[in-house]
Amino acid sequence: MVKDIYKDIMEIKKFALEKNVPIMQDDTIDFITNYIAQRNIKKILEIGTAIGYSAIMMCLSSPEVSVVTIEKDKDRYIEALKNIKKFGLENRITLIYNDALEIKLNNKYDLIVIDAAKGKNLEFFKSFEHNLEINGSVITDNINFHGYVKKNLEEIPSKNIRSLVKKIRAYIEFLDNNTFYITKYYDLGDGISVSERRI
Repeated sequence: MVKDIYKDIMEIKKFALEKNVPIMQDDTIDFITNYIAQRNIKKILEIGTAIGYSAIMMCLSSPEVSVVTIEKDKDRYIEALKNIKKFGLENRITLIYNDALEIKLNNKYDLIVIDAAKGKNLEFFKSFEHNLEINGSVITDNINFHGYVKKNLEEIPSKNIRSLVKKIRAYIEFLDNNTFYITKYYDLGDGISVSERRI
């Protein structure tokens, strides 16, 4: 059984590589699954499903974990459905096909994972903050954006990338100045932020 799971995970990673679908890097997903275990997290909201890899890995970390995950790309949504079914996790992973900024959820979650359009991190945070449990956390992936966030803007030739970097920096400034959360940054994968609500 363990061998089958490993084989299926490797197939998802191979598909992502071949189709150029961004999925969480190994050290990032390892950090998140350990974080889930340490804090006894059970209910997770994920913004940005891609092909379901991270949602599956989070569920595999504990039989008590359930994930609601949102994806707006139709092809990725369909592939995620297939992958979730392959692991038999249909009862624990709820996949929503929509633009995250166009839906409202009423449930509360122990953890919100933001891993979607990098220029909209701030909008995602504000849109779903009300869904966070009192002692909940928000983890945001790709906070370094391939190292560009730490570079001088003059060193970045692409106007689009400079625009994205400005938005990510504004998000980091928002986190740093937000008195309702304590945020720590980790140089894992493409960089992550962990914002824990002050109790």
